[in-house]
Amino acid sequence: MKKHLTILLFVFTSLIFSQEKRNYNIGILLDNKTEEIDPILIHLENQIKAVVGEDATISFPKNSILINNFNLQRAEENYQQLLSNDTNIILAFGVVNNEIISKQKNYQKPTVLFGAVNRDLVNVDLNKKTSGINNYTYLIESESYINDIKKLKELTNFKNLGIIIEQQIVDILPIKETFDKEFQSIDASYTLIPYKTVSDITSKLDGIDAVYLAGGFFLNDDEVTQLSENLIHKKIPSLTNTGIDDVKIGLMATNQSEDNYDQFIRRIALNIESYVSGTNFSDLPVLIEYTPRFTINFNTAQAVDVPIKYSLIADTDFVGGLKNTISEKNYNLLEIIDQVLDKNLSLQSGVKDIELSEQDVRTAKSNYLPTLTASAGGTYVDPDQAEISGGSNPEFSTSGSITLNQTLFSEAANANIAIQKKLQKAQEETFNASQLDAIFDASNVYFNTLILKANAQIQLRNLNLTKKNLQIAQQNFEVGESGKSDMLRFKSEMAQNTQSMVEAINQLEQSFISLNQLLNNPVETEIDIKDAELNKDVFEQYNYDDLTQLLDDPKLREPFIEFLIEEAKRNAPEIKSLGYNLEATDRNIKLSGNGRFLPTVALQGSYNRTFSRSGAGSTALSGGSLLDDNYNVGVNISLPIFNQNSNNINKQVAIIQKEQLEINKENVELGIAANVRNGVLNLINQISNIELSKVSEEAAKESLELTQTSYNSGSVTIIQLIDAQNNYISAQLSRISAVYNYLINALQLERNIGYYFLINSNEENTKFRQRFLEFLNNKN
Repeated sequence: MKKHLTILLFVFTSLIFSQEKRNYNIGILLDNKTEEIDPILIHLENQIKAVVGEDATISFPKNSILINNFNLQRAEENYQQLLSNDTNIILAFGVVNNEIISKQKNYQKPTVLFGAVNRDLVNVDLNKKTSGINNYTYLIESESYINDIKKLKELTNFKNLGIIIEQQIVDILPIKETFDKEFQSIDASYTLIPYKTVSDITSKLDGIDAVYLAGGFFLNDDEVTQLSENLIHKKIPSLTNTGIDDVKIGLMATNQSEDNYDQFIRRIALNIESYVSGTNFSDLPVLIEYTPRFTINFNTAQAVDVPIKYSLIADTDFVGGLKNTISEKNYNLLEIIDQVLDKNLSLQSGVKDIELSEQDVRTAKSNYLPTLTASAGGTYVDPDQAEISGGSNPEFSTSGSITLNQTLFSEAANANIAIQKKLQKAQEETFNASQLDAIFDASNVYFNTLILKANAQIQLRNLNLTKKNLQIAQQNFEVGESGKSDMLRFKSEMAQNTQSMVEAINQLEQSFISLNQLLNNPVETEIDIKDAELNKDVFEQYNYDDLTQLLDDPKLREPFIEFLIEEAKRNAPEIKSLGYNLEATDRNIKLSGNGRFLPTVALQGSYNRTFSRSGAGSTALSGGSLLDDNYNVGVNISLPIFNQNSNNINKQVAIIQKEQLEINKENVELGIAANVRNGVLNLINQISNIELSKVSEEAAKESLELTQTSYNSGSVTIIQLIDAQNNYISAQLSRISAVYNYLINALQLERNIGYYFLINSNEENTKFRQRFLEFLNNKN
């Protein structure tokens, strides 16, 4: 019997509660509806249901969501329709609905009005904390157009501001009167740009040096993109009264906080919950205090030539990928390598060294070219001496001669020619080494620039995260869940993060300067670089998976290293240069040895002519004649017997130089072997780092999210939150840097072996692989 009574009592109690649980149909009045509005309405419905919970059943009948399309008459009809149907609560949004709802003298059904316009345009008493009207409340933003405009003025110092707002709003509200009043305190003029389509805006931008999107809530993403691209093309900075999403698309800035919509929707939900709990709308607060957050699209600001003031960074959030939107050239790695090889000043200087060595060869060869000398002169002789010379030495005479010298054989000349040719070859190999170094240096700067760009982006996101954590700490402090020390600690962290971001951006700029220097661009040239991904774009045919598999297999690793060492020694321009220098030294030793006993043979000849004779002794003796022309030819053979022992000394010097070169060659070969082995070990480290860094970042991200949630609820300390945040920063940078570091180490290994896969053809790379297979077969 007792069991039956208990069941009966449970059923009776359930019936009582089910009868008390009321159903509320909510009607919604809108000025307009776009695809961007749909998810907001869904979020609103879900939030209201979640907040009300089990206290009531909340419904949103589709036939009670009415749109007026900015038509006053239609808005009045929609309102009357909700009054006459089974709607229990009315939510009214928009300027047109504001005109209808706010002018009602009494409210038959509970009504919440949000005008969706700035407080500057709302004709209500802002000092009132509640509406004081039965069944009626309204929500007013704490923001103001004038605050946005002053912020834009501070950033751009505009002279003529274009104020963009929907034509329908201009037709209904006193827009011009409002802005006329606002601009009395601003040293600038404005032009009102009413619009129905984006083309209405873009066709009216002449003479405008900045724009403020005061409306635009119903513009879809494609229209915002079209508008922002047009503004960027015309280099017109922009500030929007809409949300951060429009800034991410391409508008320059907003003073709206990212959580404004969430705060507004939650406020509506709380109002509904209060009404369901028995509170009249007349007693609910009307003012929504937003915390503005100034957000700038870094790329857009750069594209429209708006410098980012460091003084604004602490109070500014940034979006965008830190891409140089005004870059004159956007390089990938191959383009950088090509330009370095073509225009790098150090390499151009190296080319001149080769040209100089070629001239040294020509100079050496010129020893076998004839020397032809022409000379002329006039002579005056003492008259007494001339008189007795019998015409052979007249008082006045003019004469000339042509002399020829031709080396027929010279061991020294032959040796010099051979030596200079070898030195030229050595210089060419030195240049080849410089080219290999330049390719790696350029690649290293390229990948380090990518790392620095990633670091700047991470520091930017980290700064924004710290700002959000500071807001949490402020909220916790205000409700008494944490002390002021947490808030001060996050302010300190924000200052440090801001400095880190500034330094990261400047380091990125310095890297671009270094890259410009390598490319022989003016250092102020605006450039950017494309990202590098394994097996994509320029690395698509550069199959690193094969390399990874070789290094990951312990059985293949050692033979592969031995093969690479052989290839490195065969390719190394440093070894080739030393080889040519050794050959030149051998030739010098030969010259100072047996070569010194070879004679030097030269041909000599001259032709002489007397042009004139006069004065005393200018005539021949009686019966004689004077010879005006003569020539002579001879062969000269010289053989050094003893030359102050310089030949022996020169030979000993050359022998010592040879021994030194052989030591250097052995040292270079040893260094190549060590560099190849170290390079392989570094690559193995980076291969594992690529995968492990992904795991580390995912774990650090999840840990941070959990720690944030725990800190928000007071379960963990600020130290734990900061540690989790810093750990996430490190993990992000490690993950992004892992691929770049792998490619840097791969290119370093290629430099050590003197062969870059990236700049060689597929056929050459295939031959390289075949050589390894042959090496492996011979090894077995």
